[in-house]
Amino acid sequence: MSDQSYTVCLCFRRRFKMPVAQAPEEIKKLFEQYSENELMNADEFHKFLVEVQKEDEATIEDAQKIIDGCKNVNENGLHIEPMFRYLFGDDNFPQASNGVHHDMSAPLSRYFIFTGHNSYLTGNQLNSDCSDVPIINALKRGVRVIELDIWPNSDKDDVDVLHGGTLTAPVTFIKCLESIKEYAFVSSEFPVVITLEDHLTPDLQTKAAKMIIETFGDILFTPGHEALKEFPSPESLKKRIIISTKPPKEHTEAKEVKDEGNDLQNDEAGEEVAQQNTEPSGTEPEQRKAPEYKRLIAIHAGKPKGGLDECLKLDSETVRRLSLSELELENAAQTHGGQIIRFTQRNMLRIYPKGIRVDSSNYNPMIAWTHGAQMVAFNMQGNDKHLWLMHGMFKANGRCGYVKKPDFLLDPDKIFDPQDMQPVRTTLKVTVYMGEGWYQDFDRTHFDPYSPPDFYANVGIAGVPEDKNMNKTDSVSDSWVPCWNQEFEFNITVPELALLLIEVHEHDVSEQDDFAGQTCIPITELKCGIRAVPLMDVKGDKYNNVKLLMRFEFINPP
Repeated sequence: MSDQSYTVCLCFRRRFKMPVAQAPEEIKKLFEQYSENELMNADEFHKFLVEVQKEDEATIEDAQKIIDGCKNVNENGLHIEPMFRYLFGDDNFPQASNGVHHDMSAPLSRYFIFTGHNSYLTGNQLNSDCSDVPIINALKRGVRVIELDIWPNSDKDDVDVLHGGTLTAPVTFIKCLESIKEYAFVSSEFPVVITLEDHLTPDLQTKAAKMIIETFGDILFTPGHEALKEFPSPESLKKRIIISTKPPKEHTEAKEVKDEGNDLQNDEAGEEVAQQNTEPSGTEPEQRKAPEYKRLIAIHAGKPKGGLDECLKLDSETVRRLSLSELELENAAQTHGGQIIRFTQRNMLRIYPKGIRVDSSNYNPMIAWTHGAQMVAFNMQGNDKHLWLMHGMFKANGRCGYVKKPDFLLDPDKIFDPQDMQPVRTTLKVTVYMGEGWYQDFDRTHFDPYSPPDFYANVGIAGVPEDKNMNKTDSVSDSWVPCWNQEFEFNITVPELALLLIEVHEHDVSEQDDFAGQTCIPITELKCGIRAVPLMDVKGDKYNNVKLLMRFEFINPP
């Protein structure tokens, strides 16, 4: 591209505005319906907000404030151009902004919790660097469970964090702790859980305990010598740090329980690589305890001997955390589905990726959520579609990292079965009007070196098996501002676990279609009406300008 052509391109990009002529016909008709003499005053706009946008609590004063905030507005009201700009503007959100609105006073076991896996890894599971940076990034995004694998350093006199049995370069334990303390509550005031995958000798456990105490001080939640009989609530643990791992005695005994040979070799808490024995030989279990370390453990982890029935056994006197791989969960769900749900009503269940996911990819979280698993551990450094679902789930409840589980997963008298046919509780009608912003956010030749892109959108529901459904618009050829004007309907049986997934791709005849944006929104927080839907990149970060204009209508709202 010549310098002159590049300059023209940049100038056009800066001036690029959405022409009213491109407004969907439906929006033009709605403007005519709610306006008079090509102007919409505050009373008429208020009626539009209530009847079309379903903003029942909107007042005439709210309508006037929006009108006053629009540019180039006639003193008597809105022309169609500022009305169209408002609908396609950044303030017309598709998701309700209610802040934290779930009841946060129930035990921790009654919430889905935003959970990371091997939170210190910058890339793949085999030879990427270990760092506190991905931990910081996760906490900024709202992740509430950070996993650290702790090992003796090369001199056996300090504690490192690394993925054992691999070529990953270590980061010091103290650096990770200090970063957690600094960033734990920047995005949410609700508690952060640190799950420790412990491979330390007793003397290093004592040293680790001292680091934890000195770093966190009074914000560390320690229940004392006794195991918890019930988990505290997120509300009661605001701005507190919680440690979860195996108590030292169980840690030493667990070497005898290696029941995951198909996932390379694993221990209970989810290591997917062969583990070295860091315990000194000839030491009796009682001598191996580190009492200072044990007192810090608020959520006790462990996998009892004796198979699934023993693992899922309930104890009215104590609560604990159990970890299963994604493959273990898939198998267990077929034979012990009800027991898993009953277990998670009081206890914690953590699910982690299978060992062959060395590329740090993720698994479908829905099977875990539909069985009540609170900690669905994900590789946050990934960029796959399953991670988009994870991001979508935790956009709920003010993005605080805790989402209250639906009541049907908490009812001890009637155990939910996700495979059962459920009645349709609502139907969501989605209209995909158009999209814009790619010209501003992407290089002109990003999608095609010779012509404008050919965009299409995928729109669908992720949820229980009965609700899964994906539809695709037509491809719009040679346009930076695609206009689809297509409508889809989705029957939803379990809206509490349903997510609206939206993707845009650019059709490529000769190669794989190019990614052009995505977003995922909880159905229970989706706003009705015509909305501007901002799109994210593959990592879940928002584009500056790329968005879709869509309409959402519920028949029998959830």
